[in-house]
Amino acid sequence: MSLREHALTLFRSAVGTVRPAPMLKRALKLQKDGCPQLLVKGRAFPVKRNLYLVGFGKAVLGMAAAAEEILGDHLVRGIINVPLGIQESLQQAGMQEMLLKPHSKIQVIEGAKNNLPDEEALKGAVAIQELAEGLTAADLLLVLISGGGSALLPAPIPPILLKEKEKLTKMLASRGASIQELNIVRKTLSLLKGGGLARLSHPAQVVSLILSDVIGDPLDIIASGPTAASSHTVQDCLQILTKYNLLHNLPKSVETVLSSIPTKPTAPEDFSHVCNIIIGSNRLALDEAKCQAESLGYTTLVLSAAICGDVGRVATLYCQLIRLLCLGFAGLGEGPQSDEVRRDLLQLMAELQIPGLNLAEFLQALRGLGSKTPVCILAGGETTVQLQGTGKGGRNQELVLRVGLGLHRAQAVEASSSPGRCEIVFLSGGTDGQDGPTEAAGAFCSPELVTEALQEGLDVEAFLSNNNSYTFFSQFQGGHHLLVTGLTGTNVMDIQAILIRAME
Repeated sequence: MSLREHALTLFRSAVGTVRPAPMLKRALKLQKDGCPQLLVKGRAFPVKRNLYLVGFGKAVLGMAAAAEEILGDHLVRGIINVPLGIQESLQQAGMQEMLLKPHSKIQVIEGAKNNLPDEEALKGAVAIQELAEGLTAADLLLVLISGGGSALLPAPIPPILLKEKEKLTKMLASRGASIQELNIVRKTLSLLKGGGLARLSHPAQVVSLILSDVIGDPLDIIASGPTAASSHTVQDCLQILTKYNLLHNLPKSVETVLSSIPTKPTAPEDFSHVCNIIIGSNRLALDEAKCQAESLGYTTLVLSAAICGDVGRVATLYCQLIRLLCLGFAGLGEGPQSDEVRRDLLQLMAELQIPGLNLAEFLQALRGLGSKTPVCILAGGETTVQLQGTGKGGRNQELVLRVGLGLHRAQAVEASSSPGRCEIVFLSGGTDGQDGPTEAAGAFCSPELVTEALQEGLDVEAFLSNNNSYTFFSQFQGGHHLLVTGLTGTNVMDIQAILIRAME
């Protein structure tokens, strides 16, 4: 198999392990003996045809299908908000296990085209709000949450209109705001986010099963934390708006809502009726990819499940890692060149401040690698892109294109050693199957990409300056380097893989 085929195998195995049904079945069981109980990761909740279900996110359709199968007649009613077109996509892909059965008690509402809140998503959010408000102390609400849930649960605090909140979110995203910053602003302006759904559901027992798409798996940030007490205040929201020069460019309705929220924290809220449980994450996906890579004969290291920061700086990080590996394959793993690359990497890491990553320890592990065995470096997380152009792309495709350019430049400078003596493939893909508003999950590249593109009259730097990575990959070699999976029914952020072996 080629490196590209191996990379694709790793990506598919990573996504496969975080598919909704197997995860949900591991986390949720119905004990029918005696008094029926719902067992959730070791906790027991009595049930007697008093179960309600709501959900929102890219993986929730499959989660709901599995949940309904487990809950049986104890489920009274459910409402889920899922991405536009996902039922048809899963049907066409033959993924019947992720679809609800005929005569299901769960109502499905599709919305949030291209992962942006819209009127259909708003209708679903209102329906979920009404269901939650009607619950009693005798009821149990099962909440299914996954990545993409924030866009599928838009409920702006009146008098804010959805289009006003959406315009503000777009402005923040275009200026490079992180997903965490976006969610802090969203939940400050929302009825359901920031613990709002849990408040409305009281006094019912609330059990949330969560598939994390956020670095570090913070409960109050995933899908903007509808069932978690918020760790942020309106002051945090104001600081973010100030940081991106938007505080004095707000719609009147947003100003009205922000001015009406107390700026000083109130007493901690009582969320004792809520049980939040993470059932899947990027780390779980990376662990599965690591097992798969090792079975294919690679010496495999996981860099981090928390890769974040500017896409250009992250691309430089990967290029430098590849450069260091290639020096090792060329027998130059120790010496002035390698020492220089290690210094550059440590400086870059200090800039990026990736949570929980001990780069010195990782670099020491790289020193122990042989020069004969193929190497695989895996990572996950979510980069940010500061939009400067009007092109079409996504963070994964942009990252891959930037890595391709960086490898080309390294090859031109160091033709004698790095990366010319190695066969290299770099992959980055979104586990949800949709990278930005495109049909691709991500892309592949190798050091030859820029040279081969120039032969087709394609200037990589021009495409990057217009944030036009999808158009580039669509045109280059007939789209051969695009990673196209279709919607996967899950979402645990992005997966990156570096595969490298010595030239034969």
